[in-house]
Amino acid sequence: MSFAEVFRMALGALRVNKLRSGLTMLGIAIGVFSVIGVMTALGVIQISIENGLSFLGSNLFQFAKYPVINTGGHDEDKYENRRNINLAEAREFQRLMEGEAQAICFKIFSGGKSASYQRTKVQGKTIVGTNEHFLVANSYALGYGRNISAEDVDLGRSVTVVGAEIQKKLFPSQTPLGKTIKVNEKPYMIIGVLAEKGSSFGQSQDDLILVPITKFMADFGQANRTINIAVQSTSQATYNMTLDKAIGAMRKARGLKVGQENDFEIYSNDTLLTAFAQIAGTIRIGAFVISAIALLAAGIGIMNIMLVSVTERTREIGVRKAIGARRRDIIRQFLIEAIVLSEVGGLVGILTGVAGGNGVALWFKISMVFPWGWALTGLLVCSAIGIGFGWYPAWKAASLHPIDALRYE
Repeated sequence: MSFAEVFRMALGALRVNKLRSGLTMLGIAIGVFSVIGVMTALGVIQISIENGLSFLGSNLFQFAKYPVINTGGHDEDKYENRRNINLAEAREFQRLMEGEAQAICFKIFSGGKSASYQRTKVQGKTIVGTNEHFLVANSYALGYGRNISAEDVDLGRSVTVVGAEIQKKLFPSQTPLGKTIKVNEKPYMIIGVLAEKGSSFGQSQDDLILVPITKFMADFGQANRTINIAVQSTSQATYNMTLDKAIGAMRKARGLKVGQENDFEIYSNDTLLTAFAQIAGTIRIGAFVISAIALLAAGIGIMNIMLVSVTERTREIGVRKAIGARRRDIIRQFLIEAIVLSEVGGLVGILTGVAGGNGVALWFKISMVFPWGWALTGLLVCSAIGIGFGWYPAWKAASLHPIDALRYE
């Protein structure tokens, strides 16, 4: 009997019990969907981070009170109990690092603020208290106007550089330069507008309001605020040397003695990638374990359905063997049925998993991906499930004696 004929008979047997076949495929699809969906979503996020990470600029590292990713647990109290990095310490650090770095940026964020001009008002904007180095430390460019200057910071001037989104909403048909806006009811004159940067992970990067950090502290208070300090080395070659000097300067500015551990965090682009990779690795392991359990249950379901099918078709098997069907023909037919159930379910799981995972890309407005490696692995695993869990029913069907099978009622 040719393989094509055996294949047609296998498909015909599956079509006879459409509901049962569909439910069996659904079990496989759910298991494959869980792993492919998670892996696709992680792939989308990881590629976006690796290709477009702009949290810090080139050759930069940053000091902060809290780690880049706070996972909570026992260390959370440790971070909360640290002293804030205040403006006096930041300025002392800057003095100690004079001539040792290309740029030193102070920054402190306060979200959910309002900005208004005449009768137009926008909510939910982020005020950034900073100095003249914010643009280089965060990969922003100036669209037009001028940047905050060192003199603006020293004198605590009421000036601001606004993001492109704020310019569009408050000044849709006129230049904002020289105009005074109210930021949480505090007046600031616009001296520059940032070039449009777009969104990152669904969050607009064009809704910032940059003000001199000294004026920020005066208008919005210093209590319970900690400053982040970004340091740019002169080149990649001097990066490690600058980092070592900066750690020493930061310890001195914080008043730490020899033997005391650092009461601040240090991170860079590499730190961000490493932290994400650790979290992604844990999620991948969890998804793999859950999927393995689901696929094992689905494989047992395939074996159960195939054993039921063997019992129901005992007389059919007897008739086929009586008219010349060989043992291997029977085995092939039942194996093909099991593999088709598994592979079709796997394909459905892969397609829905890719669609679900890329839903993250659509949500955050980032590039979509197709996890070819995981998709191929999923198909191979489904084939193994079909063969592994379908072999015993197929062997049992092929082992039936034709006389006994014909007598079966």
